[in-house]
Amino acid sequence: MSEYTTGELAKLAQVSVRTIQYYDQRQLLRPTTTTAGGRRLYTAADLDRLKLILLLKGLGLSLKAIQAVWASDEATAVLHGLLQTQVAKLQAQQATATQQLAQINQLQAGLDELTNVPIKSITDITQLMTNQQGLQRVHWRLVVGGILLDILELTTLIWGVVRGQWWPFGVAVLFAVIGAAGLVYHYFGAVNYRCPHCQTVFKPTLWAGIWARHTLKTRRLICPNCHERHFCIEQFKS
Repeated sequence: MSEYTTGELAKLAQVSVRTIQYYDQRQLLRPTTTTAGGRRLYTAADLDRLKLILLLKGLGLSLKAIQAVWASDEATAVLHGLLQTQVAKLQAQQATATQQLAQINQLQAGLDELTNVPIKSITDITQLMTNQQGLQRVHWRLVVGGILLDILELTTLIWGVVRGQWWPFGVAVLFAVIGAAGLVYHYFGAVNYRCPHCQTVFKPTLWAGIWARHTLKTRRLICPNCHERHFCIEQFKS
């Protein structure tokens, strides 16, 4: 039967001698034999036990939980229960991490637009994230509304070609014009704009907003405070 000293066992398991000694103190891994000179000797079974301890510890179980496994008469059932508890814990952590990752991505998207805006407190961060969520909802409504209007026009156009009845298409066009106007009115009612020069938040007139040059998240407007024309940043009206 092979026997290993503390140093040899540590080398085989790729851990430190101090780790072996600590497990010995916690009564998790006692030597099979102790010589008259006080030398601790371990067997292959002790090595397997050490590997199992390291595996369970790597899975997130505490040394106290591992001790409970050794002390139980139904070690397999106890270990199963502990592992199930650990699974639930890790799943909860994963859900939290996923939510935090989404918040970080959202925050980063907002920070790209707020390079010159000082953030002094958690309130500023919260407002920024609320702003991004609000803008996403507004944009989503515009996209969905536009798609529905397009479907209505296309459907009635096909009906006219196939059936020769064009009045549904005329009604659909009229409805689409009214619907598009409603979407535009909703959009400009839900957003303000922030001047990148003086940081003034303002609402442009509907006419100025419609005809201003714009990008996905900015619109070239005249600031009512500094009276300069800039690509002003879109901001949700909370």
